[in-house]
Amino acid sequence: MAIFKRDPWILNVYRTYSGSRHLYIRGRALEDQPLKHYEQQTIYQTLRNTWRTFKTDEIRNALVVLKLPNGHTYETRADHEGYFLFDIAIENDLRSLTDDEGYLPLSVEFDEDNAAFAKAKKQKRITNNSFKGETLIPPSSGKYGVISDIDDTIMHTGVTSFLKIRVAFNTFFKNYDRRLPLKGAANLYQLLHKGASGKDQNPMFYLSNSPWNLYKYLEKFLDFHGFPKGPILLRDFPTPWDRTPKLKRPHKAHELLNILKHYPFMKFILIGDSGEHDVDYYKDVAEQYPDRIMAIYLRSVNHEKKMARVKSIADSFKICPMLLVQESTEALDHARGMGWIV
Repeated sequence: MAIFKRDPWILNVYRTYSGSRHLYIRGRALEDQPLKHYEQQTIYQTLRNTWRTFKTDEIRNALVVLKLPNGHTYETRADHEGYFLFDIAIENDLRSLTDDEGYLPLSVEFDEDNAAFAKAKKQKRITNNSFKGETLIPPSSGKYGVISDIDDTIMHTGVTSFLKIRVAFNTFFKNYDRRLPLKGAANLYQLLHKGASGKDQNPMFYLSNSPWNLYKYLEKFLDFHGFPKGPILLRDFPTPWDRTPKLKRPHKAHELLNILKHYPFMKFILIGDSGEHDVDYYKDVAEQYPDRIMAIYLRSVNHEKKMARVKSIADSFKICPMLLVQESTEALDHARGMGWIV
């Protein structure tokens, strides 16, 4: 009977960032079972979760309704891969609706006034039509923001390994509680989040080229290892038959600029690694916004050719401090010396 059982309709809501008068909410409509991530899974359970993570059936063109705590509602339509985006200017200030950390609670649901919903309801594929989420509206106490890469910046991933074999092994065979963070990274990020006063609540943003399928996995990793809470910004992996409009610039560069445009009066610290293209993205952003980038920290990777290139760029870069660091303590000492952390 399980073979013929229909998967329920669900809405995954990703933790994103918004402004006091602007909503930027992402998610995906899927025919899928919610994933169950927990500690000390067996290899079989990890492989099963990984299979279910990537074997997704999207709900194309679904009508999605966003509801805010003040009763206001907004509607959008998912694309042909089930992804939906609310990118809306708001008249009223949303800060009064946020919690102490600056997070605005929200819910999304399928629009009930259409034939597709009625059919799914009849098939018993919708037993719950309210899916919770949240978006960050940085509190006024924040003095600066931190935008960080994930792979080989806070999590050992192996993006520079031959044919990225280590990336595949770590993704498919290791549960989130068995993945290793880089030494001292969580402590550095907590100090940056707390800032010079110890209670600034500086906003944290996590960037990765990983697919949205890994969102829950990465969220669990960050929570388990004690990293401060923040939006996790991933991307849709294109396929040869993908008809989704392509971004004018790479995913990370797009999100970097979008964050800076969302918060035009905020300065930022950028953290990445020297293995991929972080140095290029960060350098370009600093050149476009020279007064808003406080520092760039790049973790050294075990790749001689790439390290030589990044070192050459760092040595000649004058807009802001660009440091190549082996350990988190080097970035910590620099930030403390600048008076950015206690």
